[in-house]
Amino acid sequence: MKDTLTASEARRIAMAAQGFGGDRESPPIERGAAKRQLTRLVDRLGVIQIDSVNVVSRTHYLPAFSRLGAYPREMLEDIAWSRKRPLFEYWAHEASLLPVASQPLFRWRMEDAQAGLGVWKGVAKFLRERRDFVDRVRDEIAARGPMSASELEMGHKGQGGWWGWSEAKRAVECLFWAGELTTATRRGTFERVYGLPEKVIPKAVWELPTPDRAEAQRQLYRIAARAMGVATSKDLRDYFRMPVEGAKDRIAELVEAGDLLPVAVKGWREPAYLDASARRPRRIETTSLLSPFDNLIWFRERTERMFGVRYRIEIYVPAEKRQHGYYVLPFLEGDALTARVDLKSDRKAGVLIVQSAHAEPWASDATPVKLAHELKRMAGWLGLESVRVQRKGDLAHALDAAL
Repeated sequence: MKDTLTASEARRIAMAAQGFGGDRESPPIERGAAKRQLTRLVDRLGVIQIDSVNVVSRTHYLPAFSRLGAYPREMLEDIAWSRKRPLFEYWAHEASLLPVASQPLFRWRMEDAQAGLGVWKGVAKFLRERRDFVDRVRDEIAARGPMSASELEMGHKGQGGWWGWSEAKRAVECLFWAGELTTATRRGTFERVYGLPEKVIPKAVWELPTPDRAEAQRQLYRIAARAMGVATSKDLRDYFRMPVEGAKDRIAELVEAGDLLPVAVKGWREPAYLDASARRPRRIETTSLLSPFDNLIWFRERTERMFGVRYRIEIYVPAEKRQHGYYVLPFLEGDALTARVDLKSDRKAGVLIVQSAHAEPWASDATPVKLAHELKRMAGWLGLESVRVQRKGDLAHALDAAL
């Protein structure tokens, strides 16, 4: 007989699996401890999404702050892009940071890019039609060492299409997607520097045998299930953007192996699966601001199902049509999303600006006080001296008073 979970039980299981509920009130994390905690957190989550928008902070810095507190941000750069780092970059959920040990699990996706399967038709076409040029680009990096696209004085400059990329940029990106190049480091304004994977990926990982497609996908589903705690099949597929083909079989195999337990969640229309090792906490205590690209909320359908909140990022919505703002961070209070704030870091003035603040219907009188505390903590972590609230949104007045 299937186990049945209440919606609140499922929500707490999911939050615990995502690493929420720990102590974030401690003093700033020391460097040595930060490196260990950050590495463990990425291992737990399996993937951290990268995005270049820097209105508040680039998104990959925020999940650790939301879960661990005020860690030194340069430590993430160290574990992501230093010479002896435990992470690597690839296209997983979107552009992502991942534990380097999972590199073999994505080789099937690199092969798909080479073959032009699924979304990779344009990559394969460029690799096929411009193979001589692509090989010259790769040979140049092999001879000279890691390089950015801007350092490769080869091919035509950007002339529209592919986001205005130059031919060299198109070549290195196609090689990246196909696994023939990887990110050696990031430089300056977040510019990717490309290197040969056999020179960047640790030898012990690079020389591991490539698992067959089915086994690699089973492993990725296991990681996704562990990171989500409880999930529908669609949730599981979305975590690493897995193909529909084969998904039903892979999930059934994990159920048969006892890794996934079929469950029903009250209020969820679709069947769900519980990670066999998932914790079932009775309470979750946290106050955290979430990046729009945080693992907990990045799949908007799941967010609405779990938290009762319809959340959309409005970066690409014309200003006059935005409901909540340009770069809106939901506020996690306990096991509920109780507010959302449109934030901007004014680094020159040293101010974290709350451009708008909106409450969810179930927010309490304590919400603006707790949110004010979290905004102050974020400002301090970002090296900003103060928080300023603009009087926009139904929570703005109370939040300003709390600050």
